[in-house]
Amino acid sequence: MRIARRMFGWIAALVLLSLHTASFAQEVLPYQNPALSPEERAADLLARMSLEEKIGQMTLVEKNSLRPADVTTYFIGGVLSGGGGYPSNGNNVEAWAEMVNAYQSGALATPLAIPVIYGVDAVHGHGNLRGSVIFPHNIGLGATRNPELIEQIARITAQEMIATGIYWNYAPVLAVPQDIRWGRTYEGYGENTDLVTELSLAYLRGLQGESLAAPGSVLGTPKHYVGDGGAVWGTSPFGASNIDRGITDVDEETLRRIHLPPYLAAIDAGAMSIMASFTSWGGLHMHAQEYLLTDVLKGELGFSGFIVSDWQGIDLVHPDYYTAIVTGINAGIDMNMVPQDYRRFIDTMHQAVENGDISLERIDDAVERILRVKFAMGLFEHPFSDPSLVDTVGSEAHREVARQAVRESLVLLRNDNDALPITADDSVIFVAGDAANDIGIQSGGWTIEWQGRSGSITEGTSILEALTTTAESAGAQVFFNRHARYERAVDASGNPLRANVGIMVMGEMPYAEWEGDDADLALADSDLAALARLREVSDTVVVVLLSGRPLVITEALLQSDAFVAAWLPGTEGQGVVDVLFGTHPFTGRLPYTWLRSIDQLPFDFDALPTEGCDAPLFPYGYGLTYENGGDSTWIELALTCAGE
Repeated sequence: MRIARRMFGWIAALVLLSLHTASFAQEVLPYQNPALSPEERAADLLARMSLEEKIGQMTLVEKNSLRPADVTTYFIGGVLSGGGGYPSNGNNVEAWAEMVNAYQSGALATPLAIPVIYGVDAVHGHGNLRGSVIFPHNIGLGATRNPELIEQIARITAQEMIATGIYWNYAPVLAVPQDIRWGRTYEGYGENTDLVTELSLAYLRGLQGESLAAPGSVLGTPKHYVGDGGAVWGTSPFGASNIDRGITDVDEETLRRIHLPPYLAAIDAGAMSIMASFTSWGGLHMHAQEYLLTDVLKGELGFSGFIVSDWQGIDLVHPDYYTAIVTGINAGIDMNMVPQDYRRFIDTMHQAVENGDISLERIDDAVERILRVKFAMGLFEHPFSDPSLVDTVGSEAHREVARQAVRESLVLLRNDNDALPITADDSVIFVAGDAANDIGIQSGGWTIEWQGRSGSITEGTSILEALTTTAESAGAQVFFNRHARYERAVDASGNPLRANVGIMVMGEMPYAEWEGDDADLALADSDLAALARLREVSDTVVVVLLSGRPLVITEALLQSDAFVAAWLPGTEGQGVVDVLFGTHPFTGRLPYTWLRSIDQLPFDFDALPTEGCDAPLFPYGYGLTYENGGDSTWIELALTCAGE
């Protein structure tokens, strides 16, 4: 038996050697030669492709609707994981790499062996992957005003993506949100065009590095082109109480002044993939905007990469599917995100070519753009995951960067009566609120699931865990009740305890996109009731607000001694506690103007009052520090306007 096994091994070795030798004897085609430019390689490969292969390259499919063998059969050019699109056999690095590599193997089994480009919404870390580091959402990063830190965050995100075989990130968001009722407000760095431009550029640099082909680099996707942050409330296809996917009702001068500059900068910085917006402008859905997509983006701005649709975005162009596809592709969409029924798209494309409604020149332009990017990324040379990076996913080094980001994102809105920092004299601490011990609420949407969800959805440190560890190490007692009922908080003699400081952690439940559109932006009644109970049993009260945008907080602000906007900090709750205890300073500044009441929205930023009760509660850029915590001008105005 051993002899038979050895003979089999020798035969196998000889076969492999002969195949290896034969491969060297084969001619290396120009597109297979990495010494040539991406443009030269793309032109050569395009000339060798059939129409079926070209249409396949224009097709981007969600992994739950596609088998690896289908990639081979239909020459699919792109695969993605939508929100919650983790592997069915386990949400871990190994399962991700196995899944993505299988799709890649399917692509490499085609005659021309064109690799797929696999994409994911890693908008605040590799958020679909359990155990990855979840960074603060962009609204928090906007508060940091720290482009160097944001570049580092993007680099870490890219590294954790590559460990799973993914080299395409649908980020950064370049929206300049003008109405905070939008459910995607937290995906924007702020309301100011210059801030969005600076920070999104830093994120893009972090993803793409000095070269897309360099180790550790992934393709970024500035989105959503253009004007998604300027939609008008009530114009959404979801109804009068929504804004997502609505109409950006501005003239071209305003569109170019507020919403276009981040794209100019991104293209100059090497952006090679841009995602079209769900919004409409000038009476046309953005996926049908030949003027903005082709004339402006590809022509005037010189964008040489490819435009990818959003999720079924072309479908919304027209009720008739054929008309929608013809219009969207001719307008300039190069790769269609057709998550489910991709064969319908492929068949429709063939029909449109046969009918002469989509020209071969338009298809060749789209495919050549896609191929150029794949060559520039070095996908033909390194199509698979990098196993050497597996141990870096969720590493302590990565979590420490996230913890720094949390610390720098916190904005101190009020600090009276020496409530903060918490000191050694604060020997009894009461903690309340549903959000205090919930990684899911801390992280918000686009975390493990599309909409996110509450609970222990991934690894990390909750604010309560961090508070307890930090306080108890200093000799303090911590009592937690989410409803702020502390009947069991007693001293050694059984007498009820009173807190030196009560900490109320309140906030929004996770959401994404239109599910998060909110006409009221009100705090939950249950949170306000718990805060009132906490006020009764605490000498000083600190409110920590977890939210994806400013909310109407006047009542809670007046019941607190200190108030902290912590945004959606992600998995590293220790970063919040580091600042509450004064081991690190408050440095964050508001990336959005904070409303006093809902009837102030949308703000007229060109004529925003700065005094009186018509002024916002806090202006853009506001943020106290421990050194200037006595500056009570805005709090005094809040008290006056509240009639107190």
